[in-house]
Amino acid sequence: MKSWVEVSERRLVGNYGLLRAAAGGEPSAATPPTPTTAVLAVVKANAYGHGAAVCAPVLARAGAEWLGVTDVAEGAAVREALAAAGISRREQPEVLVMSGLLREDTADVIRHGLTPVVWLREQMEWLAEAAGRSGGVVVPVHVEIDTGMARQGVAPGRELEQLLAWVSGQTAVRVDGVMTHFASSEVAGSAQTVEQRKRFEEAMGAVAAAGLRPEWVHAGNSSTVDNQGAEGNLAWLRGLATGVGARSMVRAGIALYGYCLPIEGGGVSEVRQALQPVMTWKTRVIGVREVEAGETVGYNGIFVAERAMRLALLPVGYADGLRRELSASNARPGGWAMVKGQRAAIVGRVSMNLTIVDVSGIAGTALGDEVVVLGDGVTAEDHAWLAGTIAYEIVCGVRPAHRCGIAG
Repeated sequence: MKSWVEVSERRLVGNYGLLRAAAGGEPSAATPPTPTTAVLAVVKANAYGHGAAVCAPVLARAGAEWLGVTDVAEGAAVREALAAAGISRREQPEVLVMSGLLREDTADVIRHGLTPVVWLREQMEWLAEAAGRSGGVVVPVHVEIDTGMARQGVAPGRELEQLLAWVSGQTAVRVDGVMTHFASSEVAGSAQTVEQRKRFEEAMGAVAAAGLRPEWVHAGNSSTVDNQGAEGNLAWLRGLATGVGARSMVRAGIALYGYCLPIEGGGVSEVRQALQPVMTWKTRVIGVREVEAGETVGYNGIFVAERAMRLALLPVGYADGLRRELSASNARPGGWAMVKGQRAAIVGRVSMNLTIVDVSGIAGTALGDEVVVLGDGVTAEDHAWLAGTIAYEIVCGVRPAHRCGIAG
């Protein structure tokens, strides 16, 4: 087996529980009870590279009321994975399709019981037509408000009012939720977030004025949970939802898998510190050789052995998601893998399907030895720092030859 990914069920469930508690998702002992905030578990982009078919059933059994997917095809695949795991349709979480839909998707929305995010009248008309063809079912939707991302969502004001007027005048489409997305939730004291909150409040006023009563009001991502201390965004969200008789919800993605962006202008949060990476990406040594001082290693000879070295060859490279920026020259150190629990530095260029590491100081390294490419001792944040990107891109880019699923 060339390389494989293992997912820790214990860590995934632990991260979900941590986020749920931090978001206020556990009932309070206070009297009367404090309204709880649900945590939508985002499994889009194949669960951020971890495998949605593996992670979705774990999160469902951990109590997630909602799962978030990219598109309708991914939503259908998640439904199938939940059923294959023995979770009946009645026991399955709701599934939110977060990145829009086209006319040809609408039949599958109804077939698989998905809840799409919508912001255009055309989307609602397509769903209403599909509902009519399906015997008059009612399709739940979540309306997204564009409060400052200029990405997807209906603009507050006249555009929103026209959309609400249309949906309130028919019965085939039901507004089950209203949502927005914060553009700067990882920034402490963000003026943009303050402005987005104001616009969302105005939009919720329009929703109430149109006579609509959504079940859910949600906003934010992992950093919204992480950065809630001084910001009070989740307390604000709970209050806003309660005001229209709805429940509040936050959408957690990358934090489920053990990572979170640092809070800009803020301290180190307890949530971020407590998260544990869920993915371990492994491979095996397929070659071991000795080189003498002066020999070049890898493409373009950017690394020259300054002493006798023992090198191990790994069958992974940038085609598998190991970033080329982790390459190392004599002038610039690069990334590393973990061999027998010790760091083995990458030497030379990471190539398409092969990478060389230095095992000179790791006694007994041999053919077939297991190697951790990503996991304890070498995290996605380590890779991201070297590659000049964020942990999101690293884990989403992992393309192992095989997924072993749950590893405990």
